[in-house]
Amino acid sequence: MRKLTQRTEAVINLRALEHNVRNIRERIGSGVEIMAVLKGDGYGHGEKGIYPTLKSCGIERYAVAVWEEGASLREAGCTEPILLLGDTCDGQLENLIKYNLTPAIFSLDTAEKLNTLAKWGGVTQPVHIKIDTGMSRIGFPADDTAVEAIRRISEMSHLRVTGAFTHFSRADEPDGKSAKAQFEAYIRMIERLEDAGIHIPLRHVANSPAILLRPETRLDAVRAGDILFGLCPVDEELWERQDFMQVMSWYTYVVMVKEVPAGTEVGYGGTFVAKRPTKIATIPVGFADGYSRSLSNRGKVRINGQEAPIIGRVCMDQFMVDVTDIGEVRRGDTVSLLDDKLSVLWMADLLGCNVDEIVCGISKRVPRIYEY
Repeated sequence: MRKLTQRTEAVINLRALEHNVRNIRERIGSGVEIMAVLKGDGYGHGEKGIYPTLKSCGIERYAVAVWEEGASLREAGCTEPILLLGDTCDGQLENLIKYNLTPAIFSLDTAEKLNTLAKWGGVTQPVHIKIDTGMSRIGFPADDTAVEAIRRISEMSHLRVTGAFTHFSRADEPDGKSAKAQFEAYIRMIERLEDAGIHIPLRHVANSPAILLRPETRLDAVRAGDILFGLCPVDEELWERQDFMQVMSWYTYVVMVKEVPAGTEVGYGGTFVAKRPTKIATIPVGFADGYSRSLSNRGKVRINGQEAPIIGRVCMDQFMVDVTDIGEVRRGDTVSLLDDKLSVLWMADLLGCNVDEIVCGISKRVPRIYEY
């Protein structure tokens, strides 16, 4: 087991990250770029910490959700194009120019404001057009009503349309009907724009599940998020055959071991009562670290390679586990919260949530450790 020198650490396996990039490249073939999606601070893995590895793997493009994440990538030395998938409020549009970030444009008004700022700054600002094909989130409608607005944007003196994209809402579904309809709507919209004299240099629609299931949607680039980090975006049985590796593990240690008699209440509210003499280990992690309170009396950890169930409520900074049946346990023994056997997918299934919620929820006070 791993030996720790601090309270807790999320270990980022850079070899696994490299493996996943190779896996994606083998699937998409030549002529298709990988856009690494690093929103949510690289899905909780730390975008600054993983960027050098992604760069060494030859990743051509990056995408984040908000300008602050893009600025952080630039500060880490990123020189490649960075797309913002979400919105930037009017009062912060100048940061797109300052950090050379490519925004998703879905309104004429925002485009006009950004064009003015770019003119004042003496630059030509790259933008991608966002098209809504069925997500019903942000984006121009995929019909004739949006063509004139996009044409006007393409003719603005200090904006340059460098791409257009949409986002699938149901690309993970086996029958593929919804994704097919969205893809066809996107292609028809691109054709409308080309007919109107608006050239789209980079077309991209494929997210992680589409990369796995919808090869026809790969176009000029694919946006790899979940699968980059070995996080399951499709049916679990199918996922097991895809040869991706979970990039993050999470460890802590045993603080204290005590024995209590039958009838002892454990934790806030006494939600667990020992039915037998019980040996309890206290773990110095809690929901302030992103270890979900919903794991109370449900989850488990691994100590010395053996599983120990959580008893009582997960506190803000600590929780307790039953180690009665796993032999000798001492202060300082390493505790696995997430690893190859207690996977992110296992925890998400237990909690009834998305895998992304698990890794993105691990708080900043948990150090990220990068290892090959």
